[in-house]
Amino acid sequence: MTSADAVLVGVDGCKAGWIAVRCNPGMEPTVDIYASFAALLAANPDDAVLAVDMPIGLPEFSYKGGRGPEALVRPLLGQRQSSVFSIPSRAALYADTNDFTTIEAWYAAHRRASEVAKTTSDPPRGVSIQAFGIFSKIREIDALLIARPELRGRVFESHPEVAFCRLNGDQAMQLPKKIKGTINPAGMAERKALLCRHGYEMGFLDRAPPRGAAADDFLDAAAMMLIAGRLAGGSAKPFPKPPLADGFGIPVAIWA
Repeated sequence: MTSADAVLVGVDGCKAGWIAVRCNPGMEPTVDIYASFAALLAANPDDAVLAVDMPIGLPEFSYKGGRGPEALVRPLLGQRQSSVFSIPSRAALYADTNDFTTIEAWYAAHRRASEVAKTTSDPPRGVSIQAFGIFSKIREIDALLIARPELRGRVFESHPEVAFCRLNGDQAMQLPKKIKGTINPAGMAERKALLCRHGYEMGFLDRAPPRGAAADDFLDAAAMMLIAGRLAGGSAKPFPKPPLADGFGIPVAIWA
């Protein structure tokens, strides 16, 4: 299969679940929200190629710098390298899988995950609030890839800033997408211009994101869709090459 005849899907996590930018062969891209990753998969053909901004393949033990991919891509990103954070152990990710009804319970679960992370890392390292916030989404994909090994050949991890860098001729973006948690219009404009050079229409990128997703989620999913095209066409590069594998045999690499 080539990118010319594959359904390409770029995916990012968002407040409402998952935002997906999809392109059918010969068609204009579309954007949709899905409450679960399983629902997203069910809504797409069995041979669709998905690039996802979410860690895939979990370590049993965490070492300085991350699983391997993180340490390889950070030097590419210059000032943007803080956007790549290390993934704690599988045990830390599964330390507390409850749905939290109060903010107190959420912080208590974060503390539990951090304690487990410290006992399964060298040097001992807790869990950042940023990382903990996406644990449930990481587990969602992890569970599907364990239960359905056939997905491992078409659901791939990527990372928006690595994607933008690779799409920009291996030059990192100059401006941040956000400054202190607030959208940075100049950084968004820099990325939109790059996406347009790769075939997007500015009118598509300028539309309001679907309800439940932020503007940067939408842009990141759009970048992921271009990486799905590179994956389908055979031009995407894995970091590391060849990919590693976790304890379940799930490939571990950031593709871009």
